Amino acid sequence: MKELYEKWLAEYEKTVKSTRSVASAWGYCSAVYDMRVKDVRARHVKGCMDEGISKVRGKEKTPSASMKNQIKSLFNLMLDYALEYELVDRNYSRTFNLSEETIKEIVTVKNEHIPFTDEEMDLLWKHADDKMLVDVLLIQCYSGWRPQELGLLELKNVDLENWTFRGGIKTDAGTDRVVPIHSKIRHLVERKYKEAQELGSLYLLNYVNSNARSKNTALTYARYQKGFGMIRDELNLNPEHRPHDGRKHFVTMAKKYGVDEYAIKYMVGHKISDITEKVYTQREFEWLKDEIEKIK
Repeated sequence: MKELYEKWLAEYEKTVKSTRSVASAWGYCSAVYDMRVKDVRARHVKGCMDEGISKVRGKEKTPSASMKNQIKSLFNLMLDYALEYELVDRNYSRTFNLSEETIKEIVTVKNEHIPFTDEEMDLLWKHADDKMLVDVLLIQCYSGWRPQELGLLELKNVDLENWTFRGGIKTDAGTDRVVPIHSKIRHLVERKYKEAQELGSLYLLNYVNSNARSKNTALTYARYQKGFGMIRDELNLNPEHRPHDGRKHFVTMAKKYGVDEYAIKYMVGHKISDITEKVYTQREFEWLKDEIEKIK
């Protein structure tokens, strides 16, 4: 099986941009590494899915629901390759389907956003100056903007004297809201501000790719999504992470450090239904600044 994997991978690499997910899945399959290809049955594939163990960042892990899906997909493709070259007469990986429980878990996980771990945040800070868009992701983690909102923050609405930025879309509560700039990201915001001025851009955050000839620097959702994926893969972050997770991280950290519930709702643009608390906008803005600074 080890030999089959290497021969199949050499062919597979020609058809895809990245084989990182494949390598991750194969890491859980050590039980079959030394097996003869023709001896592999459905129970062996299921064994890797249910009981496989892989070392991820120095810690032993068992497969998540989505990883079980990746492992089965890997065997499907490898054994298709073996079938093509007449090494086997049947692909046993294709004789069974994922369990209903696994499918439900995959759907649930895909619909949920997840915050970054402390280790992942340390990695992001480590590369804030040398990897494209990591600084933008960190700004999101400490302000809670939606991915679509990041690229629409206008330079004229960024106040470096009072450390606030104004923006927002989607709902009445989210539109045109003012968010304090957390002290941990002020140097990043200031750097992006100067960069925008040099580019002649109207927007704070821009997409500047040294390899691109286009003068269009708009940080669209598609561009942020692409950059986010590169960051996730290059830094070996949780493969389940998605572009909204910076916003999820902000809310999670705010709750962890005891930020006022209504301050959180205001900063992320969620509707406040409590009639009394709707007057929060009349409070001193310093209150909001004090609340956001609770986040470490």
